[in-house]
Amino acid sequence: MLAAMFCTFLLQIYSRYVMVQPFGWTLELCQALWVWIVFFGCAFVVRDRDHVTFDILYLAVPDGPRKVFALVSAAAIVIAMVVSFLPTWDWIDFLRIRRSATLRGTWPDWQALSWIGVEPGGRLTIKMRTIYSVFALFMIVVALRQAWAFIKVLRHGAPTEAHEIQVGED
Repeated sequence: MLAAMFCTFLLQIYSRYVMVQPFGWTLELCQALWVWIVFFGCAFVVRDRDHVTFDILYLAVPDGPRKVFALVSAAAIVIAMVVSFLPTWDWIDFLRIRRSATLRGTWPDWQALSWIGVEPGGRLTIKMRTIYSVFALFMIVVALRQAWAFIKVLRHGAPTEAHEIQVGED
């Protein structure tokens, strides 16, 4: 996805400054790819230890309060994701009536592609719901990961190691 976004960005620069006739769809495609890169990446690629943490107080307290901190933070994230999921999904589902303004093209009349917005006659328009549905996936995955972290803390106690920053080569 990052390579596709980079190539689209280069095409945008070429069309704007060399051809002096910018393509309108390149900006919107870059934005849609960025949304997918961020939320898909945070859900499936970025490890917990790679996230920014503010753990000065957490590491300064003994194991008992540390376990409470870990449980409360994991539970708060799970509760926030669960409580906000339905309103978020309502908004994402509402976006099914909105279509991309510039990501259009001619496409064969395939019924199998109706979920992304192939209209009768082969006109392709990307539904905004398709673009932003990755956020719902992100919410589900984050809630599941934090629920697992909650269970892990209950079983094995709170993690005691600090997030180490490695600078340079080992």
